[in-house]
Amino acid sequence: MIEEYKQLSKILEIPVENLEKLDQVMTEKTGTTGVIEKIAQENIELIEKALQEASVTEKSAESVHKGLFSQIKKHEQELYDYIGISPENFDFEKIADLARTIATESKGFFLKKEFAENILRKRPPEATMNYLGYGSVEELLEKEEVEEVFSALRFTESNEWMHETFRQAYTNFSADDFEERPIKLKVLGNQWVEIAEKYVAKKHHNVSHLKEFGIIFLNPVAQTETGKLLRDFALLLHYFHEIAFYSKLFRRYKDLPNFNENFISLLRGDVPEIIKTKKQKNRETEKQVSWLIIQRYLWKDNPKDPRLFIPRVNPEAMHWEKAEQDLAVFGKKNPGIGLEFWNKLSSVAALFPNKNGEEEFVSFDLEDNAMGVASASDKKHERFFYHQREALWNKIFAGYVGGYEELEQHIIDNMDKQSIVF
Repeated sequence: MIEEYKQLSKILEIPVENLEKLDQVMTEKTGTTGVIEKIAQENIELIEKALQEASVTEKSAESVHKGLFSQIKKHEQELYDYIGISPENFDFEKIADLARTIATESKGFFLKKEFAENILRKRPPEATMNYLGYGSVEELLEKEEVEEVFSALRFTESNEWMHETFRQAYTNFSADDFEERPIKLKVLGNQWVEIAEKYVAKKHHNVSHLKEFGIIFLNPVAQTETGKLLRDFALLLHYFHEIAFYSKLFRRYKDLPNFNENFISLLRGDVPEIIKTKKQKNRETEKQVSWLIIQRYLWKDNPKDPRLFIPRVNPEAMHWEKAEQDLAVFGKKNPGIGLEFWNKLSSVAALFPNKNGEEEFVSFDLEDNAMGVASASDKKHERFFYHQREALWNKIFAGYVGGYEELEQHIIDNMDKQSIVF
């Protein structure tokens, strides 16, 4: 078993003894044995299968990266062909139509639309009205769809305006202000193109969402460099799952007296600190383990964040797992698209020797690789692995508790506590 511990501890960048202790405690608490061994063995098998399918014969970091990037480029072109578009003839509506067809989530529990209008009346979006040439909120609402206006606020208004609006308008909602309705995928109109380009330049993708209103939106700014269609199309599917997940939490909290407090915390994406009291430390030495619930990808803000090196689960990684499975199922149903290649690879990674004789980390996750290809198209040549890393922690947790459905339920049951304690 020691080799399995070594393999996964290297991928997770944690001391092997920490993984051994985690396995010991979790095995005692859940009665599930062989989790680390099974995941490590499956990691090896999936890598061998992927390299064979990608025709990679040399196990060097350069060759593996090249093989995986080639698969991204190939599958993206197949996706273009299936949709019936090209970089020169980009059609957002056709992309949205396919996403709606593939998506396995369709409805949720959201704020009533009338509250979007009320928020704008309470906090007139001056920059948005000036950009569109309207003199009042009523004129804005009469001539524009409120869903589009609300979607566009993040790239028309200042951060200060957004924070103050959030503080004033989001602090008094109750469960009665929500309703069941379909998730809506919206392509923003051409009137937003000029200012949306600034948002895309900053965020590097043209997709976003409003989880409280159940809206996913596409900015009408074509991202046609290689890797970006597949990267952003996967993100579209991810948002369907993310919105459905938060709907479950909104429903869970709807009968609690502190509903609004929990609602605000979810929208902020609060993450727990790891400052532990002496009493907590003593409890953990008495064979107790705490898994943090992290709602964001901390690596993007700080690759050295100490929370990245302790046990945790991540809802974001759970949504990506589902989105990439959606694409794999879509590929299986349509033999002309090879997206089934990425099936079960979200948590897979390994260290391969590079040309300098050093070990280099390689993620086999679809989104990590699509982002890598997109980065190369922008002449930046960045490598990404944070999607894979969080997916592996989720897989380890799921292995102990009985699967991904149980993982999700544990997160839902403990989200307000920000950790899961065994």
